[in-house]
Amino acid sequence: MTISIKRLGAGDETILEFLALHDAEFDLDERGTPQQPLKPETTKRFLEHPDVLLWVALDENAIVGFLQCNIILLRSRVGQELVLYEIGVHQDWRRQGIGRALLNQMETWMRENNVAVVWVLADNPEAVEFYRSSGFEAEHPQPVYMLREITI
Repeated sequence: MTISIKRLGAGDETILEFLALHDAEFDLDERGTPQQPLKPETTKRFLEHPDVLLWVALDENAIVGFLQCNIILLRSRVGQELVLYEIGVHQDWRRQGIGRALLNQMETWMRENNVAVVWVLADNPEAVEFYRSSGFEAEHPQPVYMLREITI
C-alpha cells in the first residue's frame, strides 16, 4: 500500500462530487448518507477559496480518505487558527494509518503557514479517542455546541 496525499484545488471537481455521493462510505456505520453534490459554480468557488483546505488520501487512483479544514481569521493574537471540520476514511481502509497521515499533512501545512492552533468538535466516542491519541486535548468543562438555522 502506497498512500499519497493531495490538496484539492481547481480542476478537482469530480473528486468533490465523488466525496458527496459516497459520503456514507467515509462516515461511521449507519450514520452517513449520500450527499447532494454542489452545483458546478459553487464547486469551483469552494475549491478555489483560500480559506478551505481539503486533502484526499489516494491509493493509486482510489480515494481512501479526506480531511477538510477551514482557516479562521482571528481579531487578535496570532491572526488565524484552523478548525478541523471533517475527516473521513473509507470503511475498507480504516485502522491503516490514513487518518494519521492526513493529520500529518495538515500539521505540515500549519508549520509552513505559521498556524499554531487547530481545534475540532468531536461528536462521538470513537472520534474523541482518535483525536486524543493524535495529540488533541480537551479543556474542562467543555463548552456547549449550539446551532441556529435560519430559513433561506
